[in-house]
Amino acid sequence: MKDYIEERVLEVANYIIDSKSTIRKAAKMFGVSKSTIHKDITERLPKINPQIAKEAKKILDINKAERHLRGGRATKMKYKSANA
Repeated sequence: MKDYIEERVLEVANYIIDSKSTIRKAAKMFGVSKSTIHKDITERLPKINPQIAKEAKKILDINKAERHLRGGRATKMKYKSANA
């Protein structure tokens, strides 16, 4: 694996852990696709640093469990502002 990829993977993982960010937010922040962030965290990070991988996985699991709530809240706000 190239050095710049390893650096990005660690930077993304630390960003997700520190800010409790979603994959979408991390992708926007680092200027890469959601697929790249997902591959970095799920495949590359465990090979580089398993401990950080576990921490990042916990955050992503929480985000995944809450996503249906966030989507519902966003839809509610969308229609509330459209009808106002």
